[in-house]
Amino acid sequence: MNGAVFEQALRIDAGHPALPGHFPGHPLVPGVILLEQVALALRAWRGQRLARVLEAKFMAPLLPDEAAIVCLTETDALHSRFRFEIRRDSSLLARGMVEGAT
Repeated sequence: MNGAVFEQALRIDAGHPALPGHFPGHPLVPGVILLEQVALALRAWRGQRLARVLEAKFMAPLLPDEAAIVCLTETDALHSRFRFEIRRDSSLLARGMVEGAT
């Protein structure tokens, strides 16, 4: 199944407890919360937990209550490696590679 793709919608509620400290008065969704969404998508798609983040790059912020999409693409079935992208409309917010485990 190399090259298989999975997409999942995401929206982080403005009441999320991580937002007030990141940044007060102008909250942004922290990168760790975005990676948590990648982990949740991997669990939903393959029933795997996120074992390692091999690379992650954050290019643009996601604001509370904005809609975005997590896209996972299998790149190495033998080692359970997946590329991820997080997009809001046509804007790439984050990308990288993760490794799953059962």
